[in-house]
Amino acid sequence: MQQFNIAEAKAHLSELVQKAMMGEEIVIARDNKPLAMLVPIKRVQQKRKPGSGKGQILFIAKDFDAIPEGFENYTG
Repeated sequence: MQQFNIAEAKAHLSELVQKAMMGEEIVIARDNKPLAMLVPIKRVQQKRKPGSGKGQILFIAKDFDAIPEGFENYTG
C-alpha cells in the first residue's frame, strides 16, 4: 500500500490511476492521516449476446412509431 499526500496526488494523478488499475492500493492522506483510497472500478467482463433481451418487452403502445405533436418539421 502506497500513501500520497493530497498535493502529491494532484500532481501525479494520472500515474496513480495507472498504478491503481494495475492492482496497487493507493491511499491519499492529509497530514499523514489516510482520507481516501484510489481503486479501479470493476466492470463486468461478459460479452454481449444478441437476442438476450428477447421476450422481456411485454407491451408497446400502438402509437409507438407516431411522430409527437409539434415535431413534424424535424423528421427527414
